Amino acid sequence: MRIALSLLLIALPLSAAKRPTAAQLQAQVKRLTEERDDLKQRLAATEGLQQEAAGAKKARDLARAEAAAAKKEADQLRASLKENQGGSDAILNELQEAKVDAQEAKAEADRLRSQNESLLRRVNAVPGEGDLVQLSDEIQPARPINLNRATPQIKSSGLFSSRPKGVVVVQVLISEKGDVLSARLLQGLPGDSAGAKGAGEACVEAAKHLVFDPATSKDGKTHFKVWQGIGFYLD
Repeated sequence: MRIALSLLLIALPLSAAKRPTAAQLQAQVKRLTEERDDLKQRLAATEGLQQEAAGAKKARDLARAEAAAAKKEADQLRASLKENQGGSDAILNELQEAKVDAQEAKAEADRLRSQNESLLRRVNAVPGEGDLVQLSDEIQPARPINLNRATPQIKSSGLFSSRPKGVVVVQVLISEKGDVLSARLLQGLPGDSAGAKGAGEACVEAAKHLVFDPATSKDGKTHFKVWQGIGFYLD
């Protein structure tokens, strides 16, 4: 009887352990759910890390490729610059020479402009007493006074040679007082013979002894210096 009671007492707790209560089941379900959710979160985090790692590896490979391409381009550029160094120096020298030429051309243009302005002022200015002027409709030319007395002394080149004949024109610079300041041959006799050359020299010398009424303005009040041609007729 005691043995049966003991077996009964032992069997009761075992029977009770095999049948958990509803609360225990709910707690166990909750715990399992939380573990499942935690595993899901860890899995998602692991997948995110894997994607980030893959992206980082791709970016690293792209950066390496770009760096290699940049290095290759830099090497090519360096080699090209080295090859063209001589040509670049020549171009720089040409540019420097062109700059110097441009500066010289500008200086010459400025000089010519200044000279032209000076000439324009002289042309437009009203000539005064003793000014050197060009013959024009506004100027009365100088008139020779002793033309018949200024005879060219032509030397004979030989016993049987003939006297040179023709027209010789001499240009003379006549002062505002009518004196000849300078004379030069403007047109000599044709040919290169000694007679033709001597005739020209004789006419230039004769022109130096001429006396003129000076060139004047139309009203005769202002006397000018002029270059004027004088013809000698040799016969």
